[in-house]
Amino acid sequence: MPDNQRSRAITQGAQRSPNRAMLRAVGFSDRDFDKPIVGVANGFSTITPCNKGLNELALKAEHALKKAGAMPQMFGTITVSDGISMGTEGMRYSLVSREVIADSIETAVQAESMDGVIAVGGCDKNMPGAMIAMARMNVPAIFVYGGTIKPGHYKGRDLTIVSAFEAVGQYTAHKIDEKELLEVERHACPGAGSCGGMFTANSMSSAFEAMGMSLPYSSTMAAEDDEKGESAARSAEVLVEALKKQLRPRDIITRKSIENAIAVIMAVGGSTNAVLHFLAIAHAAEVPWTIDDFERIRGSVPVLCDLKPSGRYVATDLHKAGGVPQVMKMLLEHGLLHGDCVTISGQTVAEVLKDVPAAPRTDQDIIRQWDNPMYAQGHLAILKGNLSTEGCVAKITGVKNPKITGPARVFESEETCMAAILARQIQPGDVVVIRYEGPKGGPGMREMLSPTSALIGEGLGDSVGLITDGRFSGGTYGMVVGHVAPEAFVGGTIALVHEGDSITIDAEARLLQLNVPEDELARRRADWTPPPPRYTRGVLSKYARLVSTASQGAVTD
Repeated sequence: MPDNQRSRAITQGAQRSPNRAMLRAVGFSDRDFDKPIVGVANGFSTITPCNKGLNELALKAEHALKKAGAMPQMFGTITVSDGISMGTEGMRYSLVSREVIADSIETAVQAESMDGVIAVGGCDKNMPGAMIAMARMNVPAIFVYGGTIKPGHYKGRDLTIVSAFEAVGQYTAHKIDEKELLEVERHACPGAGSCGGMFTANSMSSAFEAMGMSLPYSSTMAAEDDEKGESAARSAEVLVEALKKQLRPRDIITRKSIENAIAVIMAVGGSTNAVLHFLAIAHAAEVPWTIDDFERIRGSVPVLCDLKPSGRYVATDLHKAGGVPQVMKMLLEHGLLHGDCVTISGQTVAEVLKDVPAAPRTDQDIIRQWDNPMYAQGHLAILKGNLSTEGCVAKITGVKNPKITGPARVFESEETCMAAILARQIQPGDVVVIRYEGPKGGPGMREMLSPTSALIGEGLGDSVGLITDGRFSGGTYGMVVGHVAPEAFVGGTIALVHEGDSITIDAEARLLQLNVPEDELARRRADWTPPPPRYTRGVLSKYARLVSTASQGAVTD
């Protein structure tokens, strides 16, 4: 049966009368049974500001689908707030939620034989979760980003959620008082929308736009601006046209379009989490892609945008300066983008960018001119060495000391490390090791935003290294290395590090090295035994049994 008759098989024929009766109860009339059924995967919740405004966008998409001749069926999918769970046991569920979201969208769409799906998401995990589901199912689909939060303001400076985390370290170091700490907290998040810098949500929205699965300019719109609702409605209209043409995700998500997405992530200074998520998206789409491909692209793409966390501006500033299309056009003009990739509108990338200027406006400095980039090469580097034979991920731009060799300060969890930092027990030159936080060992690969922000707040961001088999927030910067694989729980070398061992992080050589003789490492490995799993029942236990290594995207299928 052709895929464009998936829902029609349910709604036609006497033998399908019970199905039709159920659909009549949710609003179908006689003339609706020949229309395509389109799922609206709605990530709305009041758990987090990222998803607070999604229901309004989903309703606009639903209305536009009906007007364009489709029959929408709305369903919900979960979300969790990384910002709220950060630094707690609850953060173990964050990456797990990516898989739950992907599975839930796949389950709803496939169980009800929907002809297509529009996913409305606004935070770190419902975005890649939705894209993984789209790539798996391969029914016509489009992603609608809920939009970015506007910056908070305090004492003449823009604030983001990371400002609040860094203020904790500043308070501990007696750089600010309790009153200022409270004022930063009060002003950091002024309304609806995803974290305002080029953190994980805005990195993924930018990448989805570059890949062709979202509409032009949609990835940097503010959640509370009218144009966001208009973009959601237009996305629904474009999806109905894609249904007519049977233009599907795997026509769009290709090796070349993923290269486009990663090139844009490098150019805008995006999140380390993009590495993990695009490995998983490529896996779902059955596109050949490895961790080494990120390093290949990094070497040729400059960082063009001056954006937080390490830069000065936020995503709404990027939008005013020309948004992702302006960045893409610059990359296209210099041979670093595939202009022949098709997008969800049916146009090629080159056609979409046809009227975008070749160079950014000269009255702004958010998007730098080509001959004056922030950095000549990309910022997301893949490091290897005896501490991470499968590879790990580091942000290497903007650090004052690209190479550090120092004594290991070893912690078996994020909490014990955070306690040591707040007790002022970490010294310049130390290399902090946080282990047993990987996909299996955590389980769930928690983000280490609290320790890294505390180090920066205390003024140690340029003098202390940090490595972990866990992850980092998109808001993290400094000499930090995450996704170390193999992880400690499966006997990776990170499990064999002793307090005081010499460790080298060399960003320029892309090296992560434990400076211990091989015979000593062999002795330690023979003595090592895996710890018992932290969880033996429930979703975290199931996840730990299924999840792959981080170097393969921490996938579960």
